[in-house]
Amino acid sequence: MTNPPPYSATQASHRYTLELVRSADRDRFLAALFAPEPARRGLLAMLAFDHELARTRLVTSEPLLARIRLQWWREAANEAAGSQRPRAQPIVESLSETTRRHGITASQLVALIDAREQEIEGPFDAARTGRALADLQLAVLGVEDEASREAARAVASAWLMGEGSERSRLLARARDLRSRIDARSLPILLPALTLGRRVSAWRKPLAYWWAARRGQY
Repeated sequence: MTNPPPYSATQASHRYTLELVRSADRDRFLAALFAPEPARRGLLAMLAFDHELARTRLVTSEPLLARIRLQWWREAANEAAGSQRPRAQPIVESLSETTRRHGITASQLVALIDAREQEIEGPFDAARTGRALADLQLAVLGVEDEASREAARAVASAWLMGEGSERSRLLARARDLRSRIDARSLPILLPALTLGRRVSAWRKPLAYWWAARRGQY
């Protein structure tokens, strides 16, 4: 199977994606900044993608309309990972550059869409959604080892949960793996710092910087 041709999104699309994540998901935005380019852009594209999928249950309460919206994203995901020019939408364009640069498949993108679709009429599965997003982020960072994968999945799942024993268990397991993770995965593990802890907005960038230097989360 041949890789799709490279694609470059416009600066306007990258700027749109960055501003969206900065305003909607500041903690994970700050953490993503610790990734080098072009992986940083890739992480922001994945977070923007997930944000748009999560908005489905907010923009419509009608299951049919929600599924139509997610079908639009399935088609866009196939375009992003394909060989043709993607549709003219900033997140799709940023996603296209990311998937083609890092060899991410349409099925990996659709796995996140499928996980989000479960919210329409059933209980939200934080673990399934967290795994799907973490796998996309790890692909962007080029991280493949099992310890990093387990830690990233645990943090991504815990991020989607409310306080409780399951979230605490996942965070504890992720932290137990600190000595074995690939340091490149830190930008998706750092948000664990603010789960269950009160950190003022002005202190978060410094807290993330200090933790990243020490390889902690």
